[in-house]
Amino acid sequence: MGHLIRELRYRAPHMIGPLLGALALVYFGFHAVQGERGLLAWVKYSHQVELAETELAALTERRATLEHRVALLRPDSLDLDLLDERSRAVLNLAHPDEIVLFNPAPVH
Repeated sequence: MGHLIRELRYRAPHMIGPLLGALALVYFGFHAVQGERGLLAWVKYSHQVELAETELAALTERRATLEHRVALLRPDSLDLDLLDERSRAVLNLAHPDEIVLFNPAPVH
């Protein structure tokens, strides 16, 4: 037992450098995978970017549709059919000789 303690005291100063290096490697390796900006966070953020891009595409399409409908109501390019449709829908009116069919789907 005394020989083992003497051997450890002799080799301990030579083992501190590699031991600290190995601990630093484990520390940085862990944070490279699990950290705030690690590999797993990168995968999560990539997925969030894909979802945001999909939502952006849907909203862009919706905006283009609404802009087109607004353009049809401008005085310089007024679509009389669209004006008639919207005024009847808003005022809830119809001519006596018309047949009204209710569509449960909302009009956007």
